[in-house]
Amino acid sequence: MTPAVARPVRIAVQLQPQDAEYGRIRDGLRRCEDAGVDIAFTWDHFFPLRGDPDGKHLECWTTLAAWAEQTSRIEIGALVTCNGFRNPDLLADMTRTVDHISEGRLILGIGSGWFERDFTEYGYAFGTAGSRLDDLAEALPRIESRLARLTPPPTRDIPVLIGGGGEKKTLRLVAQHADLWHWFSGPEELPRKLDVLRRHCAEVGRDSADIEVCAGVGGLGRAGLPPGPPEQEGAPLLALGVTTYTINAVGPDFDLDHVVPWLAWRDAVNAERSA
Repeated sequence: MTPAVARPVRIAVQLQPQDAEYGRIRDGLRRCEDAGVDIAFTWDHFFPLRGDPDGKHLECWTTLAAWAEQTSRIEIGALVTCNGFRNPDLLADMTRTVDHISEGRLILGIGSGWFERDFTEYGYAFGTAGSRLDDLAEALPRIESRLARLTPPPTRDIPVLIGGGGEKKTLRLVAQHADLWHWFSGPEELPRKLDVLRRHCAEVGRDSADIEVCAGVGGLGRAGLPPGPPEQEGAPLLALGVTTYTINAVGPDFDLDHVVPWLAWRDAVNAERSA
């Protein structure tokens, strides 16, 4: 999957917005940008995933609009938007609007969703994993079509990130629509997933090297664990072609101490590659 000209290594931080007032989230984002983090992600849930299930929590896309206005350099996005929560044409318009507010720094992260409580409490049909992926397959062309018709148009071709590793449907959608693919687990299964993605790309007539490979480190997701040393956890993923690494920062404090060595590792790897 590695392109002929290697992409730079990038470090992303997912500011998991549970148990936090917005002022704490805003401060965490400011510290990410000041530290040199490349991408800041939030997530698209309506309730915390750990701790008090009814604890403090704020909505994803209104948060992203505020982030777009607050920041000037860092890219922003959701890891990932749940397709089932918003009409695809409306989501395209929201995406275009935040793209303009941020002056071209938005990544459209999208997936089919998985947390049943989000769906049922807000009145969305949960369906099955397969039906949610089918809905995503129908939504992506609508999003692309609406983005092409909006006035004013987006400031750039907004990068689309799709998260997940399902081999029959998800990776097929990645091959068809994504600029970035995010793998949420460790390196053990990644070679197989990359092989499957290559096959899907070949079938749809796309160069798999055009898709940036991203991965979570440190148990990204519900575990809320900090990552290990980048030389141990990052290097095996780098050898497989991963260039963007996402680290979690958990509310309400959003401690970034565990991010610092990954930024230093990024700089060292990029310097070596450009030498």
